[in-house]
Amino acid sequence: MDPLTGIEAARVTAYVHYPYCLSKCPYCDFASIAAKEPPNERYTRALLAEQKLRGSPKLDAVYFGGGTPSLWPARHVAEVLEALDVAPGAEITLEANPGAADAARFRDYRAAGVNRLSIGVQSFEPSTLAALGRAHDGDAAEAAFRAARAAGFDNVSLDFIYGVHGQTLEQVRRDAARAAALEPEHLSAYALTLEKEALAEEVPLAKQLSRGEVALPPDDVVVSMQRAVAEAYARKNLHRYEISNYARPGYHSRHNAAYWTGGEYVALGAGATGRVGAVRYQNHRSAEKYLADVEAGRLPEASREALDDETLATERVAMGLRLVSGVRVDGHAKELERLARAGLVQLGDRVQLTDRGFDVHSSVAAALM
Repeated sequence: MDPLTGIEAARVTAYVHYPYCLSKCPYCDFASIAAKEPPNERYTRALLAEQKLRGSPKLDAVYFGGGTPSLWPARHVAEVLEALDVAPGAEITLEANPGAADAARFRDYRAAGVNRLSIGVQSFEPSTLAALGRAHDGDAAEAAFRAARAAGFDNVSLDFIYGVHGQTLEQVRRDAARAAALEPEHLSAYALTLEKEALAEEVPLAKQLSRGEVALPPDDVVVSMQRAVAEAYARKNLHRYEISNYARPGYHSRHNAAYWTGGEYVALGAGATGRVGAVRYQNHRSAEKYLADVEAGRLPEASREALDDETLATERVAMGLRLVSGVRVDGHAKELERLARAGLVQLGDRVQLTDRGFDVHSSVAAALM
Protein backbone atom coordinates (compact mmCIF):
# COMPACT_ATOMS: atom_id res chain seq x y z
CA MET A 1 0.00 0.00 0.00
CA ASP A 2 1.45 3.37 -1.00
CA PRO A 3 1.42 5.63 2.10
CA LEU A 4 1.00 8.90 0.17
CA THR A 5 -2.02 7.82 -1.89
CA GLY A 6 -3.44 4.80 -0.08
CA ILE A 7 -3.55 2.69 -3.26
CA GLU A 8 -2.05 -0.74 -3.86
CA ALA A 9 0.61 -0.39 -6.53
CA ALA A 10 3.56 -2.22 -8.01
CA ARG A 11 6.73 -0.74 -6.58
CA VAL A 12 8.81 -1.97 -9.53
CA THR A 13 7.18 -2.78 -12.85
CA ALA A 14 8.32 -3.40 -16.41
CA TYR A 15 6.86 -1.97 -19.60
CA VAL A 16 7.65 -4.08 -22.68
CA HIS A 17 6.85 -2.35 -25.97
CA TYR A 18 5.87 -4.21 -29.13
CA PRO A 19 5.83 -1.60 -31.92
CA TYR A 20 4.13 -3.42 -34.78
CA CYS A 21 0.51 -3.07 -35.96
CA LEU A 22 -1.38 -4.23 -39.04
CA SER A 23 -2.28 -0.57 -39.67
CA LYS A 24 -1.62 2.77 -37.95
CA CYS A 25 -4.65 4.44 -36.38
CA PRO A 26 -4.94 8.15 -37.29
CA TYR A 27 -5.08 9.29 -33.64
CA CYS A 28 -2.21 7.15 -32.30
CA ASP A 29 1.06 8.84 -31.32
CA PHE A 30 2.64 5.78 -29.74
CA ALA A 31 5.85 4.35 -31.18
CA SER A 32 4.25 1.99 -33.68
CA ILE A 33 4.69 0.94 -37.27
CA ALA A 34 2.40 -0.85 -39.74
CA ALA A 35 3.83 -4.21 -40.79
CA LYS A 36 2.02 -7.09 -42.50
CA GLU A 37 4.79 -9.48 -41.44
CA PRO A 38 6.42 -8.18 -38.23
CA PRO A 39 10.00 -9.40 -37.62
CA ASN A 40 8.92 -11.22 -34.48
CA GLU A 41 11.93 -13.48 -34.06
CA ARG A 42 14.44 -10.65 -34.58
CA TYR A 43 12.57 -8.28 -32.29
CA THR A 44 12.31 -10.87 -29.53
CA ARG A 45 16.05 -11.59 -29.70
CA ALA A 46 16.70 -7.83 -29.44
CA LEU A 47 14.43 -7.47 -26.39
CA LEU A 48 16.18 -10.32 -24.65
CA ALA A 49 19.54 -8.75 -25.46
CA GLU A 50 18.42 -5.39 -24.08
CA GLN A 51 17.20 -7.09 -20.92
CA LYS A 52 20.66 -8.59 -20.41
CA LEU A 53 22.26 -5.17 -20.88
CA ARG A 54 19.95 -3.59 -18.30
CA GLY A 55 19.51 -6.43 -15.84
CA SER A 56 16.21 -7.14 -14.14
CA PRO A 57 15.09 -6.24 -10.63
CA LYS A 58 12.33 -8.22 -8.94
CA LEU A 59 9.13 -7.14 -10.71
CA ASP A 60 5.68 -6.76 -9.16
CA ALA A 61 4.04 -6.27 -12.57
CA VAL A 62 4.77 -6.53 -16.29
CA TYR A 63 2.86 -4.74 -19.04
CA PHE A 64 3.09 -5.66 -22.75
CA GLY A 65 1.97 -2.58 -24.68
CA GLY A 66 2.14 -1.38 -28.24
CA GLY A 67 1.55 -1.28 -31.08
CA THR A 68 -0.46 -4.47 -31.06
CA PRO A 69 1.15 -7.05 -28.77
CA SER A 70 -1.61 -9.55 -29.62
CA LEU A 71 0.15 -9.95 -33.00
CA TRP A 72 3.16 -11.35 -31.13
CA PRO A 73 3.28 -15.16 -30.96
CA ALA A 74 2.71 -16.33 -27.39
CA ARG A 75 5.96 -18.30 -27.37
CA HIS A 76 7.88 -15.02 -27.68
CA VAL A 77 5.88 -13.46 -24.84
CA ALA A 78 6.75 -16.50 -22.73
CA GLU A 79 10.45 -16.11 -23.59
CA VAL A 80 10.44 -12.52 -22.39
CA LEU A 81 8.66 -13.41 -19.16
CA GLU A 82 11.12 -16.23 -18.50
CA ALA A 83 14.03 -13.79 -18.87
CA LEU A 84 12.56 -11.34 -16.33
CA ASP A 85 12.66 -11.74 -12.55
CA VAL A 86 8.91 -11.76 -11.98
CA ALA A 87 7.61 -12.06 -8.41
CA PRO A 88 5.01 -14.74 -7.63
CA GLY A 89 1.49 -13.34 -8.02
CA ALA A 90 2.66 -10.45 -10.23
CA GLU A 91 0.12 -8.74 -12.48
CA ILE A 92 1.03 -9.49 -16.11
CA THR A 93 -0.98 -7.52 -18.66
CA LEU A 94 -1.07 -7.75 -22.45
CA GLU A 95 -2.84 -5.25 -24.71
CA ALA A 96 -4.99 -6.84 -27.41
CA ASN A 97 -7.03 -5.84 -30.40
CA PRO A 98 -10.60 -7.17 -30.55
CA GLY A 99 -10.15 -8.88 -33.93
CA ALA A 100 -10.92 -12.58 -34.32
CA ALA A 101 -7.31 -13.46 -35.21
CA ASP A 102 -6.04 -11.83 -32.00
CA ALA A 103 -8.73 -13.46 -29.88
CA ALA A 104 -7.72 -16.88 -31.20
CA ARG A 105 -4.39 -16.44 -29.41
CA PHE A 106 -5.84 -15.52 -25.99
CA ARG A 107 -5.62 -19.08 -24.64
CA ASP A 108 -1.95 -19.28 -25.64
CA TYR A 109 -1.18 -15.98 -23.88
CA ARG A 110 -2.83 -17.29 -20.72
CA ALA A 111 -0.65 -20.39 -20.90
CA ALA A 112 2.42 -18.19 -21.42
CA GLY A 113 1.81 -16.48 -18.08
CA VAL A 114 -0.32 -13.45 -18.96
CA ASN A 115 -3.08 -13.04 -16.34
CA ARG A 116 -4.69 -9.76 -17.39
CA LEU A 117 -5.91 -8.61 -20.82
CA SER A 118 -6.50 -5.01 -21.89
CA ILE A 119 -8.68 -5.01 -25.01
CA GLY A 120 -8.69 -1.85 -27.15
CA VAL A 121 -12.38 -1.59 -28.01
CA GLN A 122 -12.50 2.27 -28.24
CA SER A 123 -16.21 2.17 -29.20
CA PHE A 124 -19.05 -0.13 -30.23
CA GLU A 125 -20.57 2.55 -32.49
CA PRO A 126 -19.93 2.13 -36.27
CA SER A 127 -19.52 5.86 -36.96
CA THR A 128 -17.10 6.36 -34.05
CA LEU A 129 -15.04 3.33 -35.05
CA ALA A 130 -14.87 4.63 -38.61
CA ALA A 131 -13.77 8.07 -37.39
CA LEU A 132 -10.98 6.42 -35.38
CA GLY A 133 -9.88 4.21 -38.28
CA ARG A 134 -10.67 1.00 -36.40
CA ALA A 135 -11.29 -2.19 -38.40
CA HIS A 136 -13.48 -4.14 -35.94
CA ASP A 137 -17.16 -3.67 -35.13
CA GLY A 138 -19.11 -3.82 -31.90
CA ASP A 139 -20.01 -7.48 -32.24
CA ALA A 140 -16.34 -8.40 -32.73
CA ALA A 141 -15.46 -6.49 -29.57
CA GLU A 142 -18.05 -8.41 -27.56
CA ALA A 143 -16.81 -11.67 -29.10
CA ALA A 144 -13.25 -10.82 -28.04
CA PHE A 145 -14.39 -10.26 -24.47
CA ARG A 146 -16.17 -13.63 -24.45
CA ALA A 147 -13.05 -15.25 -25.94
CA ALA A 148 -10.98 -13.79 -23.10
CA ARG A 149 -13.34 -15.33 -20.54
CA ALA A 150 -13.26 -18.68 -22.37
CA ALA A 151 -9.45 -18.55 -22.35
CA GLY A 152 -9.47 -18.33 -18.55
CA PHE A 153 -8.96 -14.60 -17.99
CA ASP A 154 -10.74 -13.43 -14.86
CA ASN A 155 -9.15 -9.96 -15.05
CA VAL A 156 -10.09 -8.11 -18.23
CA SER A 157 -9.95 -4.40 -19.00
CA LEU A 158 -11.71 -2.69 -21.91
CA ASP A 159 -10.45 0.63 -23.29
CA PHE A 160 -12.67 3.35 -24.76
CA ILE A 161 -12.27 6.82 -26.27
CA TYR A 162 -14.80 9.65 -26.10
CA GLY A 163 -14.78 13.24 -27.38
CA VAL A 164 -14.32 11.97 -30.94
CA HIS A 165 -15.21 14.15 -33.94
CA GLY A 166 -18.82 13.46 -34.94
CA GLN A 167 -19.55 11.59 -31.71
CA THR A 168 -22.69 12.45 -29.72
CA LEU A 169 -23.40 12.28 -26.01
CA GLU A 170 -26.03 9.60 -26.64
CA GLN A 171 -23.48 7.44 -28.47
CA VAL A 172 -21.12 7.72 -25.50
CA ARG A 173 -23.95 6.71 -23.17
CA ARG A 174 -24.65 3.64 -25.32
CA ASP A 175 -20.96 2.70 -25.39
CA ALA A 176 -20.68 3.03 -21.61
CA ALA A 177 -23.83 1.03 -20.90
CA ARG A 178 -22.85 -1.76 -23.30
CA ALA A 179 -19.32 -1.94 -21.87
CA ALA A 180 -20.50 -2.07 -18.27
CA ALA A 181 -23.11 -4.72 -19.10
CA LEU A 182 -20.31 -7.12 -20.08
CA GLU A 183 -19.13 -6.91 -16.44
CA PRO A 184 -15.37 -6.57 -16.97
CA GLU A 185 -13.12 -6.01 -13.98
CA HIS A 186 -11.69 -2.76 -15.32
CA LEU A 187 -12.61 -0.05 -17.82
CA SER A 188 -10.58 2.85 -19.17
CA ALA A 189 -12.19 5.84 -20.88
CA TYR A 190 -9.93 8.52 -22.35
CA ALA A 191 -10.90 11.81 -23.93
CA LEU A 192 -9.41 12.09 -27.43
CA THR A 193 -6.40 14.42 -27.28
CA LEU A 194 -5.01 16.02 -30.44
CA GLU A 195 -3.21 19.11 -29.10
CA LYS A 196 0.33 19.24 -30.49
CA GLU A 197 1.92 19.83 -27.09
CA ALA A 198 0.31 16.65 -25.72
CA LEU A 199 1.44 14.39 -28.59
CA ALA A 200 4.77 12.66 -29.14
CA GLU A 201 4.26 13.18 -32.88
CA GLU A 202 1.73 15.04 -35.00
CA VAL A 203 -0.75 12.38 -36.03
CA PRO A 204 -3.01 12.55 -39.13
CA LEU A 205 -6.12 13.49 -37.12
CA ALA A 206 -4.23 16.37 -35.48
CA LYS A 207 -3.30 17.67 -38.92
CA GLN A 208 -6.92 17.42 -40.04
CA LEU A 209 -7.98 19.32 -36.92
CA SER A 210 -5.48 22.11 -37.57
CA ARG A 211 -6.72 22.40 -41.17
CA GLY A 212 -10.32 22.65 -39.99
CA GLU A 213 -11.32 19.39 -41.68
CA VAL A 214 -12.64 17.90 -38.42
CA ALA A 215 -13.95 19.44 -35.22
CA LEU A 216 -14.00 17.88 -31.78
CA PRO A 217 -17.05 18.26 -29.52
CA PRO A 218 -17.06 21.41 -27.33
CA ASP A 219 -15.38 21.15 -23.93
CA ASP A 220 -18.69 21.24 -22.04
CA VAL A 221 -20.00 18.32 -24.10
CA VAL A 222 -16.80 16.34 -23.46
CA VAL A 223 -17.26 16.94 -19.72
CA SER A 224 -20.84 15.69 -19.99
CA MET A 225 -19.54 12.60 -21.80
CA GLN A 226 -17.14 11.87 -18.95
CA ARG A 227 -19.93 12.26 -16.40
CA ALA A 228 -22.15 9.88 -18.41
CA VAL A 229 -19.36 7.30 -18.54
CA ALA A 230 -18.76 7.48 -14.79
CA GLU A 231 -22.46 7.15 -13.99
CA ALA A 232 -22.96 4.14 -16.26
CA TYR A 233 -19.92 2.37 -14.87
CA ALA A 234 -20.80 3.09 -11.23
CA ARG A 235 -24.18 1.43 -11.72
CA LYS A 236 -22.25 -1.80 -12.39
CA ASN A 237 -19.85 -1.38 -9.43
CA LEU A 238 -17.01 -0.03 -11.59
CA HIS A 239 -15.83 3.04 -9.73
CA ARG A 240 -13.47 5.77 -10.81
CA TYR A 241 -10.10 5.51 -9.09
CA GLU A 242 -8.05 7.65 -11.50
CA ILE A 243 -8.89 10.39 -13.99
CA SER A 244 -9.58 7.93 -16.81
CA ASN A 245 -9.80 4.55 -15.10
CA TYR A 246 -12.59 2.60 -13.37
CA ALA A 247 -12.48 -0.75 -11.62
CA ARG A 248 -14.23 -3.20 -9.37
CA PRO A 249 -12.77 -3.25 -5.85
CA GLY A 250 -9.32 -4.83 -5.93
CA TYR A 251 -8.93 -4.72 -9.72
CA HIS A 252 -7.20 -1.42 -10.41
CA SER A 253 -4.12 -1.61 -12.66
CA ARG A 254 -1.12 -2.25 -10.41
CA HIS A 255 1.25 -1.49 -13.31
CA ASN A 256 -0.27 1.91 -14.06
CA ALA A 257 -0.49 2.65 -10.35
CA ALA A 258 3.30 2.40 -10.21
CA TYR A 259 3.47 5.50 -12.43
CA TRP A 260 0.93 7.37 -10.33
CA THR A 261 2.58 6.53 -6.99
CA GLY A 262 6.24 7.11 -7.81
CA GLY A 263 7.23 3.49 -8.40
CA GLU A 264 10.12 2.50 -10.64
CA TYR A 265 9.50 1.22 -14.15
CA VAL A 266 11.97 -0.67 -16.29
CA ALA A 267 11.38 -0.12 -20.01
CA LEU A 268 12.23 -2.55 -22.79
CA GLY A 269 11.63 -2.14 -26.51
CA ALA A 270 11.43 0.57 -29.14
CA GLY A 271 10.00 3.86 -27.87
CA ALA A 272 9.71 2.67 -24.26
CA THR A 273 10.40 5.11 -21.42
CA GLY A 274 11.74 3.95 -18.06
CA ARG A 275 12.79 5.36 -14.72
CA VAL A 276 15.11 3.46 -12.44
CA GLY A 277 16.13 5.28 -9.28
CA ALA A 278 16.66 8.93 -10.23
CA VAL A 279 17.44 8.24 -13.89
CA ARG A 280 14.88 8.43 -16.69
CA TYR A 281 15.62 7.09 -20.17
CA GLN A 282 13.78 6.74 -23.45
CA ASN A 283 14.59 4.24 -26.15
CA HIS A 284 14.65 5.09 -29.84
CA ARG A 285 11.11 5.38 -31.25
CA SER A 286 12.35 3.96 -34.56
CA ALA A 287 12.26 0.16 -34.42
CA GLU A 288 15.15 -0.02 -36.89
CA LYS A 289 17.35 2.29 -34.79
CA TYR A 290 16.42 0.29 -31.72
CA LEU A 291 17.32 -3.01 -33.38
CA ALA A 292 20.59 -1.65 -34.80
CA ASP A 293 21.79 -0.41 -31.41
CA VAL A 294 20.90 -3.54 -29.48
CA GLU A 295 22.39 -5.82 -32.12
CA ALA A 296 25.61 -3.79 -31.88
CA GLY A 297 25.67 -4.37 -28.12
CA ARG A 298 24.61 -0.82 -27.19
CA LEU A 299 21.79 0.40 -24.98
CA PRO A 300 19.18 1.68 -27.48
CA GLU A 301 18.58 5.02 -25.78
CA ALA A 302 17.56 8.23 -27.51
CA SER A 303 17.82 10.18 -24.23
CA ARG A 304 18.83 9.80 -20.58
CA GLU A 305 18.49 12.32 -17.76
CA ALA A 306 19.28 12.45 -14.06
CA LEU A 307 16.36 13.72 -11.96
CA ASP A 308 16.97 15.79 -8.86
CA ASP A 309 14.92 15.45 -5.66
CA GLU A 310 12.78 18.50 -6.46
CA THR A 311 11.83 17.14 -9.89
CA LEU A 312 10.95 13.74 -8.46
CA ALA A 313 8.83 15.32 -5.70
CA THR A 314 7.02 17.59 -8.16
CA GLU A 315 6.23 14.72 -10.50
CA ARG A 316 5.08 12.64 -7.54
CA VAL A 317 2.46 15.25 -6.65
CA ALA A 318 1.30 15.75 -10.25
CA MET A 319 0.86 12.03 -10.81
CA GLY A 320 -0.66 11.37 -7.39
CA LEU A 321 -3.32 14.01 -8.03
CA ARG A 322 -4.60 11.81 -10.88
CA LEU A 323 -5.91 9.38 -8.27
CA VAL A 324 -9.31 9.75 -6.62
CA SER A 325 -7.63 8.93 -3.31
CA GLY A 326 -5.39 11.98 -3.79
CA VAL A 327 -1.85 12.53 -2.54
CA ARG A 328 -0.17 14.06 0.47
CA VAL A 329 1.24 17.49 -0.33
CA ASP A 330 3.80 19.26 1.82
CA GLY A 331 3.61 23.05 1.88
CA HIS A 332 1.69 25.18 -0.63
CA ALA A 333 -0.85 26.07 2.06
CA LYS A 334 -2.03 29.34 0.49
CA GLU A 335 -2.33 27.86 -3.00
CA LEU A 336 -4.20 24.83 -1.65
CA GLU A 337 -6.64 27.09 0.20
CA ARG A 338 -7.23 29.05 -3.01
CA LEU A 339 -7.88 25.84 -4.96
CA ALA A 340 -10.23 24.60 -2.24
CA ARG A 341 -12.22 27.87 -2.32
CA ALA A 342 -12.51 27.45 -6.08
CA GLY A 343 -14.01 24.00 -5.57
CA LEU A 344 -11.13 22.20 -7.29
CA VAL A 345 -9.67 20.27 -4.35
CA GLN A 346 -10.72 18.79 -1.03
CA LEU A 347 -8.27 19.13 1.84
CA GLY A 348 -7.64 16.50 4.50
CA ASP A 349 -4.92 13.93 5.14
CA ARG A 350 -4.49 13.98 1.37
CA VAL A 351 -5.27 16.55 -1.30
CA GLN A 352 -8.03 15.16 -3.48
CA LEU A 353 -9.35 16.65 -6.70
CA THR A 354 -13.08 17.23 -6.99
CA ASP A 355 -14.92 16.33 -10.21
CA ARG A 356 -14.31 19.91 -11.36
CA GLY A 357 -10.66 19.57 -10.37
CA PHE A 358 -10.24 16.44 -12.47
CA ASP A 359 -11.54 18.37 -15.47
CA VAL A 360 -8.56 20.76 -15.11
CA HIS A 361 -6.01 18.40 -13.54
CA SER A 362 -3.06 19.87 -15.49
CA SER A 363 -3.83 23.38 -14.29
CA VAL A 364 -4.17 22.29 -10.64
CA ALA A 365 -0.92 20.32 -10.81
CA ALA A 366 0.85 23.30 -12.40
CA ALA A 367 -0.37 25.57 -9.60
CA LEU A 368 1.31 23.28 -7.06
CA MET A 369 4.57 23.02 -8.98
